[in-house]
Amino acid sequence: MSAFADVLGAEELVDGAMTEVEVGGQAILLARAGDRYFATQARCPHLHGRLARGTLKGTVVTCPRHGSQFDVTDGSVIRWTDWSGVAQAAAEALRHPRPLVTYEVRIEGGRVMVGAEKEPPAHTA
Repeated sequence: MSAFADVLGAEELVDGAMTEVEVGGQAILLARAGDRYFATQARCPHLHGRLARGTLKGTVVTCPRHGSQFDVTDGSVIRWTDWSGVAQAAAEALRHPRPLVTYEVRIEGGRVMVGAEKEPPAHTA
């Protein structure tokens, strides 16, 4: 995506809510925390759960499948799964923790606009 795409009205998404939108044939998660909007890939990089079906607390999205958590501000991994012990070690060995892809967001004329992919965070959990 090189140009910004109009995805929805800013007031259509209430504080603490998420929705999945399509931009250029790609599914994008749009989340609102306070007066800020964030866009990330729509599917969890662990086992591809639809993040819009998860929960958002502040800027942390939790995947509905296995409890993976990510910060929507930069995509960084907070927790790879909600498993523990051997199951957690196996989950990390089979699918190494990866951050979410994030996208630029801006508000223009009361509309939420999603733009280009941002640089990934420097490190993950």
